[in-house]
Amino acid sequence: MLKTTCISASVVLGIATIANGTFMLIYPERWYLEVPGVTTTGPFNQHFVRDIGLIFLLVGGSFLLGAARSRLRVVFWAAPSLWLAGHALFHFWEVAVGICGPSALARDFLAVTLPAVIGLCLTVWAMAEARNETFATLGTVA
Repeated sequence: MLKTTCISASVVLGIATIANGTFMLIYPERWYLEVPGVTTTGPFNQHFVRDIGLIFLLVGGSFLLGAARSRLRVVFWAAPSLWLAGHALFHFWEVAVGICGPSALARDFLAVTLPAVIGLCLTVWAMAEARNETFATLGTVA
């Protein structure tokens, strides 16, 4: 049950981040204007929005590949989870230094912090699974 839940969460996270990245690449100005809070972070920069859109495509693709390839799951989930966690921590830093008010954390929670937490949880689970599989294989060899 836990395995199915984790793989399903990875697929949902992968699809969601690919959708966001695609939106950023195809409609960068619309993305900038429609995503809550983005306009308060600085002026519109099409190049920057599209650069980040590419990152979201890679993040999403990595979560989907991890769902499909169990032997590489730890790497495929750890790398994008670290980026998502860094992104979330950057949002916390902006509040800590006064760039944004504390309300930004609540506003951004579903789109920024929650994906990072989910990704990190998935990675920890994948590491435990890989460890268990390694020990199970060693047990059958002896």
